[in-house]
Amino acid sequence: MKTAKPSPDASALHGEAHDHAHDHGHAHSHDGAEGASVESALAMAEAYCRERGEKLTPIRRKVLELLLASGRATKAYSLLDEMRQIHPGSAPPTVYRALDFLLSAGLIHRIESINAFAVCHDLTQCQHGILVVCQQCGNVTELHEPKLRQALVAQIEAAGYRLAGDGIELKGLCAQCQRSQANQASQTDKAAQPGAAAAPEAAAQS
Repeated sequence: MKTAKPSPDASALHGEAHDHAHDHGHAHSHDGAEGASVESALAMAEAYCRERGEKLTPIRRKVLELLLASGRATKAYSLLDEMRQIHPGSAPPTVYRALDFLLSAGLIHRIESINAFAVCHDLTQCQHGILVVCQQCGNVTELHEPKLRQALVAQIEAAGYRLAGDGIELKGLCAQCQRSQANQASQTDKAAQPGAAAAPEAAAQS
């Protein structure tokens, strides 16, 4: 994805939250532009597009807003359904053209492993980190470890391959989905115990 230095106005909208995130951590979840308000993120995106000589049209802005509000990877057909609730006449090409623009501007990522889209954690300052994607709920965390990424790319190239794009994705299961899965397994185990069904029956007879 293309990247460019953001305008002063866009940088100001990042504020202290952006500096704090880069000073104290290397993992960024897609939680609505790192906790910044959706409106602030949209204003930053609009300033960035103006600097590039492009326009964040109402449709493009709405698609980006839906992704920001989601806070996780979202499939195109889900975005289309949401758009139709707002604009009943929305057609698939309209949403796909908006997504293509946002991708080319570097504002969002295409999550290949689940065929979905997510907002770049820093919007206009995408650094092409390593994406860890939950295969169950679509949560995306972006790891910024330049040395690790460089070493991984070097190994890939040494094996005779060339990456088809800038993105590197790792499939996984997020902590919340792990807990949910463990709880479901626990409930299933309890239901399968021999005394689980007998106890209520005995209580009823007494």
